[in-house]
Amino acid sequence: MADGDAPLTLTLEKTINTVPAVDWDRCAGDDNPFVSHAFLSVLEESGSVKAETGWLPQHLVLRDPAGQVVGCVPLYLKGHSYGEYIFDHGWADAFERAGGRYYPKLLSAIPFTPATGPRLLVADTPDTSFHRRALIQALQQVVEQTGVSSLHVNFPTEDEWKAFGAAGWLQRYGQQYHWVNDGYGTFDDFLNALSSRKRKNIRKERQRVRDAGVELIALQGDDLNEDHWDAFFHFYMDTGSRKWGQPYLTRAFFSLLGEKLADRVVLIMARHDGDWIAGALNLVGSDAIYGRNWGCNSHFRFLHFEACYYQAIDYAIAHGLKTVEAGAQGEHKVQRGYLPTRTYSAHWIADPNFRAAIANFLEREGQMVDWEIAALSEATPFRRTDGEPTDGC
Repeated sequence: MADGDAPLTLTLEKTINTVPAVDWDRCAGDDNPFVSHAFLSVLEESGSVKAETGWLPQHLVLRDPAGQVVGCVPLYLKGHSYGEYIFDHGWADAFERAGGRYYPKLLSAIPFTPATGPRLLVADTPDTSFHRRALIQALQQVVEQTGVSSLHVNFPTEDEWKAFGAAGWLQRYGQQYHWVNDGYGTFDDFLNALSSRKRKNIRKERQRVRDAGVELIALQGDDLNEDHWDAFFHFYMDTGSRKWGQPYLTRAFFSLLGEKLADRVVLIMARHDGDWIAGALNLVGSDAIYGRNWGCNSHFRFLHFEACYYQAIDYAIAHGLKTVEAGAQGEHKVQRGYLPTRTYSAHWIADPNFRAAIANFLEREGQMVDWEIAALSEATPFRRTDGEPTDGC
């Protein structure tokens, strides 16, 4: 692989820790915490990501003739499709019923993390555009060389998604619900942008939590300690076991996260009668706060909405952040100011017949996603500005 007389070399690294953190982070930048060397190393060092869990690191690293790292892609060899949040189980079933072998496959994503962010990590140099194209070409070469059925890139940025499409990859999109800061100075400023009924409902929900005697505390940096992580892990395991059957993250993950990324963590903890009863884990980027995990051991009405949605909005407003990404799924988020937003994925399918079938499916699926986003957007909780009536209040 070369640009004129400047050959580039490609390696697949079996662990993030064989790549110096300074080299990886020079490519990743500091906007998104999930693509940082620290976060990816926490996943591996804690045992949350390893071959035994079906996530075998194969990180792609691109170096220039001097051996300098100029590009990286977080990459995993997958033996299943769990923990991805962009679903292809039906593709796997169809391919294997036709006599193919779908697994193992390759996946560029952040394990267990449905958050949009860069996947083609490229150092800021005069050759940035070339190196990004080189990474896409390298990913295609890895599919050919390893003989896997496919390579998938989940939750890339929109610009990256378009670059994959220009390179001939299949493009897919879905939706999440994001809150956008429209220059609000306070939570009440946000509420005043809503229709009367939605504004009253949110105030009522927040008041019900306060009236129940629940105290919420945002912990970050040096405020975090092992007692907090012990409590939160208990909530995480209890809720995760009921929801998924087997939670993904180990107890060591949370300690390492607090050790390596405490300043990027915002842990919302809820306390009642002196005891911790619930928690919501968030990570912070340069212009967004990302809701990741929630758990509780006591039921208080509306506490989930308060801890996961309203506290995140409070934090975003106070710190001038543009966006709150509250994770996957949940149409109920719309009535709380989180509006439908496109998310993206790109797919390189090796078998031409299977590729054609997937392309046909994606065209039909995209029409349904567009319809759903349009329908949900009509149910906006925000006051109308076109003279039309709101929700009757």
